[in-house]
Amino acid sequence: MFLLKLKPIKTEDNILRVHSLESFGTHDGPGIRFVMFLQGCKLKCLYCHNPDTINTTGGKEYEVEELVQMAINLKPYFGRKGGVTVSGGEPLLQSKALIPFFKRLKEEGIHTNLDTNGRLLNHFAIDLLDNYADLVMLDIKHMTEEGYQALTGQRNKETTFEFAKHREASGKTMWLRYVLIPEITNRPELLHEMGNYFKDYKTIEKIELQPYHKLGIHKWEALGWDYELKDARENTKEEIQQAVSILKEYFKEVKVN
Repeated sequence: MFLLKLKPIKTEDNILRVHSLESFGTHDGPGIRFVMFLQGCKLKCLYCHNPDTINTTGGKEYEVEELVQMAINLKPYFGRKGGVTVSGGEPLLQSKALIPFFKRLKEEGIHTNLDTNGRLLNHFAIDLLDNYADLVMLDIKHMTEEGYQALTGQRNKETTFEFAKHREASGKTMWLRYVLIPEITNRPELLHEMGNYFKDYKTIEKIELQPYHKLGIHKWEALGWDYELKDARENTKEEIQQAVSILKEYFKEVKVN
């Protein structure tokens, strides 16, 4: 009798919709990373440098095991600190399929990292966070509701902070990320407010600052979208250093990417 080895049927549970892949990422978590940028996001941040990831119907479909094998092939380059980072878009929109993906990575001894805006905390996201995400990098958009809405196009900044509270309660590692835009997010009072809010968190290892740049404008133009921050300026070295000095009062490590 001959046994046929059948290929698994594609379902939402084992398919991830991917915008792009990066084999040797060095700015998306510890060490050298295999970075997956998933397709789809519910925010439309004015400074987004990958606006082509926002549409939820774009991207390319990959089976979970196919991506796992890619990660295994890159494992020799990861060293002690490296691993896989899933970014976006917003990866938690596909948290159901990320659960078996991260589970397989952990079976292979590969470090898992999730780069998220923290807008989603359903039972799939909670399972992923609590059981399979070794690290979470949480994007803090703005410290005021008015500023959050102006930057992201969505209401309720508190969803991100509820997400942070959940991660803190789990006792698992978290990094914060924050984009510095002069006069918009890079204001001393906002930096102090953020520092005071998170100063007692035990799970936060560092905060990474992303100085504002305009490298993604051409992508907005290609999509036929208006780039509303075209008049915003980039930070001076002095402004970046001032932000670092303020945040060092509150966080163990402050890194500028």
